[in-house]
Amino acid sequence: MKRLISLSLSLLVSLILTQSAFAWGQLGHYVVGYMAQKQLKKSTLKKVNEILGPMSIGRSGTWMDEIKSDKAYDHLYSWHYLTSEHGEFNDTIQEKGGNAYEAIKQLKAELKAGNLSPEQESQKLKMLIHIVEDIHQPLHVGTGKDRGGNDQKVEYFGKNTNLHSVWDTELIEGWNMSYTEIGEELFRRLTSEQIAAYRSSSLEDWLGEAVALRPLVYKLPENKKLSYNYGYETRDAVEERLLAASVRLAQILEEIYN
Repeated sequence: MKRLISLSLSLLVSLILTQSAFAWGQLGHYVVGYMAQKQLKKSTLKKVNEILGPMSIGRSGTWMDEIKSDKAYDHLYSWHYLTSEHGEFNDTIQEKGGNAYEAIKQLKAELKAGNLSPEQESQKLKMLIHIVEDIHQPLHVGTGKDRGGNDQKVEYFGKNTNLHSVWDTELIEGWNMSYTEIGEELFRRLTSEQIAAYRSSSLEDWLGEAVALRPLVYKLPENKKLSYNYGYETRDAVEERLLAASVRLAQILEEIYN
């Protein structure tokens, strides 16, 4: 009986931890997917929806995080990020299992080539959606020194956390808006000039953009206690990254399926 109770408690704790890791932290993926969907041609959106099945583009963007609990996908762990010292891509300093930069190129090429089973195409498309979104979070282009801010411990409104989690989750969650509210608010600001600029950039440019934001990202007080001021100073950058990701995701989907 005690063993059964212990097992039940372990499962409950595991469920709580899993929910806290994924239930709220995926808001950014939903926002980007929602805005990208609004930019797609109807014919492209139809094809993408057929491949993804019951999942929306926004929901598909969270899939690659959810499968982290499945050991069959452990080989994809390092595909969520890459290392860049000054905005360049250097394959000699990446993890052996792969990286976000090369994964985007590989997945895009495989999807364009076709010859995939429905399950393979669906999974690869979900991966591509997620990684394109991830790479626009500046700390997914890491320095190679602090695991993309995971080792930079901070306090955010009294909560012990790390800098990566603040950018992945806390800043966007702090707006207290749904993904559709954020998406609509940001999308109405998107101009044709911005779209043209984002679409004309290369994958290497994306890395440079992330590195250029490092002074802002790492502008931390000595006591490492973050609150309203940090959120205020970084909000424009967070919103711009979400918009950029949505335009580029829509562009890639059009290139593959239009």
